[in-house]
Amino acid sequence: MNQWQFEEVEVAETWQHLLSTQALDIGLFAAFAALALTSFFRKSVRLKYVTLVAAVGYLGVYKSQLLSIVNVFGVMGGNLPIFKYNLGWYAFALFAIATTVLFGRLYCGRVCAYGALTQLLDPIVPARYRYDVPLRIERQASKIKYGILAAVVIYFIATRDMSIYRYVEPFWMFTGHETPVMWTALGVLLLATVVVRNLYCRFLCPLGAALGLLSKVTIFGIKRWSECNTCKLCEKTCQWGAIEGPKIIMTECVRCDDCERLYMDQQRCPHWIILKRVNSRQSAVGSRESSVEVGSQRSKSVVLSDRSSAVGSIAPQKLPSATPSHE
Repeated sequence: MNQWQFEEVEVAETWQHLLSTQALDIGLFAAFAALALTSFFRKSVRLKYVTLVAAVGYLGVYKSQLLSIVNVFGVMGGNLPIFKYNLGWYAFALFAIATTVLFGRLYCGRVCAYGALTQLLDPIVPARYRYDVPLRIERQASKIKYGILAAVVIYFIATRDMSIYRYVEPFWMFTGHETPVMWTALGVLLLATVVVRNLYCRFLCPLGAALGLLSKVTIFGIKRWSECNTCKLCEKTCQWGAIEGPKIIMTECVRCDDCERLYMDQQRCPHWIILKRVNSRQSAVGSRESSVEVGSQRSKSVVLSDRSSAVGSIAPQKLPSATPSHE
C-alpha cells in the first residue's frame, strides 16, 4: 500500500537480470542436452540408460516439461510462451527441433520423459511377457498416430480448444493432476506397454507423428552397407519397426543406436565379416606372390654366382711380346 501517495517507478528489466533469474534452469538443461548428445555420439548403452533416467527425473518429475501437441497448437495459433521469461523452454524446444532436423527423432528416443519411462521397462520386463507385432501389422498400425495428429489439428482449428490434449497424450501423469477415470486409462496403457513395447510412442503419439514428418528432412541419416540389401539382422533387431530391408524409415526411427552398434560390431555384422575374409585372402595371395618372388631372386643369384665362378676358373692366356728385329 502506497500511503504517502508517491508515484511508483517500475524498474526496467534488463537481460542481465532475466538471465540471472533463469540461469539455473538454462544450466540444468544445457547439462542434460550435453549428456543426451554424448550418449548419442558415443553409442554407449550405459550412457543411454543414464540419459533415460535423467529424462524421467529431470524433465518428467522435476520440471514436468515435455513437448506436447499443445505446442503445435501454439505455433498454429501464435500462442507461445513469452520468450524473455521462458529462455529455458525455448532452448528445450530449439534443441528438439534442431536435433530432429540433423539426426531424426532423437527427442523421442532419449529426451521425452514418457518415452524414456517406457524404454526403461525393457530390461525389467521378462521377454516371455512380450508380444512382437508382425512387421506387416506394424507398417499399418504406425499410421494410426498420423490419423490422430490430423484429427486433433482439425478439432483445434474448428474449436480453438486445446484441452483435447488430455485425451491423446499421457504426459499429464508427471503433474499428478487428473481424474480417476484418466488415471485408470493411463494404467491400462502402461499395462499394454508391458506386453507391446513402446506401444504409445510407436502407434499413438501425435507429437511423435509431427516430429516424424519433420524428420523427412533429416540431414545426417544412418549409413547403410551394400550387404544391407540382403542381410536382415538389423531389421529383426529394431524394436521400432523402422527398418525395411536396406531402407531406414526415418519417420519411425528414434535413433535408439541398436542398429548402429550392430554396424560397428565386427563379430556380427556381415559387412565386416566379409571384409575380413577378403583381406585374409588378399594377404594369403600376397604372401604367396612374395615367396615366389623371393625364390626366383634366389635362383637368379645362384645362376649368376655359378657364371662368375666359371669365368674365374678360365686361366688367362699370355700373348707373345713383340721384340724389335736387328737387321
